[in-house]
Amino acid sequence: MFNWLEKRGKKFTEVISCVEGVLIPLKDVKDPAFSSGAIGRGIAIQPKSSSVVSPVDGTIQMIFPTNHAIGIATSDGLEFLIHIGIDTVKLKGEGFKLFVSEGQTVRKGDVIVEVDFDLLNRKGYSTDTMLLLTTDQAKAEFLDIGPYGELVGGKDQTLFKCSMK
Repeated sequence: MFNWLEKRGKKFTEVISCVEGVLIPLKDVKDPAFSSGAIGRGIAIQPKSSSVVSPVDGTIQMIFPTNHAIGIATSDGLEFLIHIGIDTVKLKGEGFKLFVSEGQTVRKGDVIVEVDFDLLNRKGYSTDTMLLLTTDQAKAEFLDIGPYGELVGGKDQTLFKCSMK
């Protein structure tokens, strides 16, 4: 789809789903901080499995103390945030088993956290998991691919592409 841009010398990072599930537009997330794009551009997934994986090759830059939010940076300067659930910070880490540490190098598809989504559901939290490009819009391009409403997951399925301008 974006081959013409790549032929013009533009290098894009292909981003896979961070969790297997149903892809939904970010604007449909029931939290205005995410749906408005204020935190970053990206997508959301309604999870169908417990393994959250790295969507890109990069380095773990930040792990929120409650393990519900993880920041990853690529070697070319793109920064991503995986935010698991809405208001799940209130769980204080319950239901999240972390497999990485800050500064660790990860490859696309590496498991970074296991989540007990059944627990989140039982406690009344949305399990929508956001995958956001948090790099400043003036510095990075975001190309939305989709397919919304369909099951996504796996190393070979690109959800969107990004590049530094």
